[in-house]
Amino acid sequence: MTSFVTSGDGTRIAFSAAGDGPPVVLVGGGLDDGSENEPLAAVLARWFTVVNYARRGRGASGDTAPYSVGREVEDLAALVAAVGGPVHLFGASSGGALALIATAAGLPVERVGVYEVPYLTDPAMRAAWLSYVDELTALLAAGSRDDAVAAFMRLAGAGDDEIAGARAASVWPSLETLAPTLAYDAACLGDGEVPTMLFSAIDQPVLVATGAAGPEPSFYDTAADALVAALPGAERSVLSRPGHVADPALLGPLLRRFFTS
Repeated sequence: MTSFVTSGDGTRIAFSAAGDGPPVVLVGGGLDDGSENEPLAAVLARWFTVVNYARRGRGASGDTAPYSVGREVEDLAALVAAVGGPVHLFGASSGGALALIATAAGLPVERVGVYEVPYLTDPAMRAAWLSYVDELTALLAAGSRDDAVAAFMRLAGAGDDEIAGARAASVWPSLETLAPTLAYDAACLGDGEVPTMLFSAIDQPVLVATGAAGPEPSFYDTAADALVAALPGAERSVLSRPGHVADPALLGPLLRRFFTS
């Protein structure tokens, strides 16, 4: 069942709640309307009251111009108030950046878990990120949602054949619908570097998790290590399987242990 809260600027934010126990709010990442976290929500609902929401501009949630990261923090504040916080937060990918920003802003948060937040430690990758943000801004301003999604996929490492296959898939129109929110994810990640000064003020325990990597550290591993270095109370964990969308059968019990420790 979908419920709604009203954010500080009047935007209605859609969410679902399930389970019983301490509240946990799930924050989705790029091109996600909350659906990606549904399997994880089902696992966590065995032990917690789980709130899974559609970030503004996604799914049944509204949107109000102009966008700002601060308004997304207000969305989370409204959700926390609705469940009677304090809460635990979990954020996937760029949603992890938002969860940490909201915690640094002073929301009543007990513990934070994040998974594969795509911060950039390599100067060449940061340059590519800034170039992507400029391209994305221009494409969205021109109304080219199709090309905006393709630019995002290309940044993530997809080749021309993979993008062509995605364009032919039935899910592509829904990705185009979400394309404007790619700018919101970009805003949450800023210039791509870990905001060390901001995050150094977070005194809550933070779990920084990634999927299994190969013999050499992955992009997400180096990003996670940079996060751990910036966060005073960080704990590092690596799942036994790879994947930017974590296996909920592995991530769920890990979060249970962390949130209840």
